[in-house]
Amino acid sequence: MEKVPYQGQTLTRWRVGNSTFLALPEKGARLMNWNITLGDGSVRDVLYWPESADFGDIAKVRGGNPVLFPFCGRCFDRGDIFFWRAADGVRRQIPIHGIARQGNFKVMHLDARGFVAQFMPGDEARQSYPFDYEFIVTYRFEPFGLMCEFALTNRGPEPLPWSAGHHFYFKLPWSEDTTRADYLIRIPATKRVRQDATGALVAGPQLQTDESLANPALIDTQHTGLRGNEVVFGEKGRPGDVSVRLGTEKIPPPDATFVTWTLADDSPYYCVEPWMGPANAAEHKVGLHHVAPGQTQKFAVRISVR
Repeated sequence: MEKVPYQGQTLTRWRVGNSTFLALPEKGARLMNWNITLGDGSVRDVLYWPESADFGDIAKVRGGNPVLFPFCGRCFDRGDIFFWRAADGVRRQIPIHGIARQGNFKVMHLDARGFVAQFMPGDEARQSYPFDYEFIVTYRFEPFGLMCEFALTNRGPEPLPWSAGHHFYFKLPWSEDTTRADYLIRIPATKRVRQDATGALVAGPQLQTDESLANPALIDTQHTGLRGNEVVFGEKGRPGDVSVRLGTEKIPPPDATFVTWTLADDSPYYCVEPWMGPANAAEHKVGLHHVAPGQTQKFAVRISVR
């Protein structure tokens, strides 16, 4: 573990076995890059990070793993975007993907295998989500993978709503002279939905369990009704698949969701995102969880390359 100066920031770098991890825990608890040194000495990026990243507006940086809290995607209130309504009936503004990815964190623990950081909400975050809580992000790094756990503790008197998730920007394609058509993804979903212009969930495309990552129907699709907790994608007929596991149970809760997304045909990344539930959970209640007063709920994901 070492400190690394980079574009006016001080990053932390971990080397664990064949893997190297680069993170800025104080800004959004953001894991920026993960790469693996292969047997021939070459280096493969697993997570993508853009060299032109603007740390002054990190919420807009397309790279690494933005932390999505308290809600994923776009929230709506009665058809109006970027609002949500809590149990008290008050309408509040909230940015896309919530308030943590652009927020400040306090590092609570840092060692040779990862870090623990606590969200320190500012005025804007407190206006969006005005509750008494503790939100902690824990990363544990492994030679060919990582674990990330969210822990939300309710310090207040009323149930605390949340439906959090991750926005992993995976480097793809990762081999020279390949395209997305050379990669397959396996998603054990029984239901696909999308979000319409009012925030409602509508029927998504008809897809197979195994699909080419070149299939445009995957873009901005939310996969739910999961028969298993693992999504696997990789290059056809070659080792090095990426596995993304949602939760700790073999069969996740019925509303748990994977999202597949990328910006454009030539984007150097493909996002496979494990979420606690579909977008706009605070309004339609699908995948919305509540933490009782004095209690803690956790949400864990595990990524590995094999």
